[in-house]
Amino acid sequence: MPSDREERIADFVKPFRVKPGSDVSLEKDFDPAFKVGSKKQGQELLARGIDLLAEYQSRLYAEDTHGVLIVLQALDAAGKDGTIRHVMSGVNPQGVSVHSFKVPSSEELDHDYFWRFAQRLPGRGEIGIFNRSYYEEVLVVRVHPELLENQKLPKDSRGPDVWKRRFREINGWERNLSDNGIKIVKLFLNLSREEQRTRFLRRIDLPDHNWKFSSADVREREYWDDYQQAFSEMLTHTSTEWAPWYVIPADRKWFARIAAGAVIANTLIDIDPRYPTIDEEARANLKEIKKTLEAQAPPGAAADPFADTDSESEKS
Repeated sequence: MPSDREERIADFVKPFRVKPGSDVSLEKDFDPAFKVGSKKQGQELLARGIDLLAEYQSRLYAEDTHGVLIVLQALDAAGKDGTIRHVMSGVNPQGVSVHSFKVPSSEELDHDYFWRFAQRLPGRGEIGIFNRSYYEEVLVVRVHPELLENQKLPKDSRGPDVWKRRFREINGWERNLSDNGIKIVKLFLNLSREEQRTRFLRRIDLPDHNWKFSSADVREREYWDDYQQAFSEMLTHTSTEWAPWYVIPADRKWFARIAAGAVIANTLIDIDPRYPTIDEEARANLKEIKKTLEAQAPPGAAADPFADTDSESEKS
């Protein structure tokens, strides 16, 4: 039975979930400036959320049955890198990998568009993060359809139904991953046009932020309306029961990090990974080994300094 904390997390993330089968208008349905509480409260919540994520990630790694793929999509300056850095700061790096995908190479273009992503999928017990993903194929490629020419597709695969077909292919691929134990968490960081403008100016005005600025990002800003339409179509056609989208309000970085962390935590809670248990034969073997180790205790040392702890664990 879920605890009060788990129920609160589940209720908190509900407004961000894109209901499968719904017709999404990003501008009308989701407010980039939405928030709950204050920044100070948010920092405290994030700290508690990071501890919760660390606990569940440890259990996920130990159980070694499920994997988790976190897909992050957003326009430039929405805070993808910062979200990853803050939300995942408390987890064991041994069980987490982050992959950023740029323009596909010539080798990658010689394969289908899933190929390079399939090679970076998390294994069982792992959390994998895609900073941009195969969804670029229905976003940037849709806004710039000339990019299809570089993909060496057969002529009949570049027709007017290419986007609907890709939505269908993505849904099928994600269903296959889900059926095989890879849970998919899809986060779209929803940034307003005005907030993006001020973040670009910040990158220009602050010397230690200059390295983040790219004139290409500003050129892409000219396609704002096209991207909003592409995002709306993506959310409409690829939010499914097995891999729903969550639209994270991103105008306030502190709240975006709380919301993203809550969605990830809620996913791990749903998986409910458990530490492995051992059978009676293995337990009996451990007891024999324990006796040997206790007999090796030097004079004055406790035979087993954890004996009281073990007793309490057995009672519970």
